[in-house]
Amino acid sequence: MLEKDILIDGGSGLLGLELKKLIPNALFPPSIIFDVTDSLAMERYINQNNNIKVLVHCAAITAPPKIEENPYDALNVNIVGTANIVKLCSSFNLKLIYISTDYVFDGVVGNYRESDSVYPTNKYAWSKLGGECAVKMYNNSVIVRLSFGKNEFPYDGAYDDQWTSREKVSDTAIKLKNIIQSDFIGTIHIGSEKRTVYEYAKSISPEKEIKKLSIKSRADKIPQDTSLNTNLYKSLFENSVKGTI
Repeated sequence: MLEKDILIDGGSGLLGLELKKLIPNALFPPSIIFDVTDSLAMERYINQNNNIKVLVHCAAITAPPKIEENPYDALNVNIVGTANIVKLCSSFNLKLIYISTDYVFDGVVGNYRESDSVYPTNKYAWSKLGGECAVKMYNNSVIVRLSFGKNEFPYDGAYDDQWTSREKVSDTAIKLKNIIQSDFIGTIHIGSEKRTVYEYAKSISPEKEIKKLSIKSRADKIPQDTSLNTNLYKSLFENSVKGTI
């Protein structure tokens, strides 16, 4: 597959910017041109760039506290916008890769497999699960569940009672590139081994002073353990190269 055959929306976001470093010749249209809430604008863009074979859907509203206060932007972008993307991919026979979240799980037991039951605990996660439902209606699609952050931990404190598979975005982008250039279809988890958010923070910013915090101090509800089982990814991609870009 050639880089120019790949369209990645949400290119100004944290993950999109990292993918630009790895796949610089892919198409990264700005949202003013490729607006997921505007089906006609997206169709015009695809018609003008008729070489596209894969659409990586990164664009999303991702701030849980803000979504709790005002869920309607997330409704329009994360659910309706993703449904628009699905219809677009179906119309133009594009492979769709959808970026989801570990927060679709309830966070009770952790080590979640791709086949485990989902049950979000906040509106952000419900909006991303709504996107997953739309993507599931289209056979030529991939759902990637993950959790990532900046390459250096940006905060003064981190939760030591919340478990995760979160990793720095540069690591996530490498794994996502492997999936993009493969022929995989279905749902797949990527991320680190299970650890607390505090352990994750110290692993990427070891010299920084970081306070231990508790999720009990939060006003909004977030899941306690959304660590992901990534055995499927490891079996398909680790220590091997699948395809080329």
